[in-house]
Amino acid sequence: MPEGSPRGRNAGLATLERMDYVSALVPPVVMAVFFIGLVVTIIKSQGGPNKAKEDAAVDAALASAESARQAPRTDGV
Repeated sequence: MPEGSPRGRNAGLATLERMDYVSALVPPVVMAVFFIGLVVTIIKSQGGPNKAKEDAAVDAALASAESARQAPRTDGV
């Protein structure tokens, strides 16, 4: 085809550019979908029958860390 015709050298450029946009947008969209699913799963798993047990375990760990931080050092340093 002659270069002056509408289907000349750049005829496939619009299709190529649209595919570039699609290939550039697919990974962030997929990551966003998985991230939203992760957040929903975390929110739904809060509470429930094990909440008191989990809270007690966290409180015990925090109390242990706090007592270790406040305990006087006996190694002479």
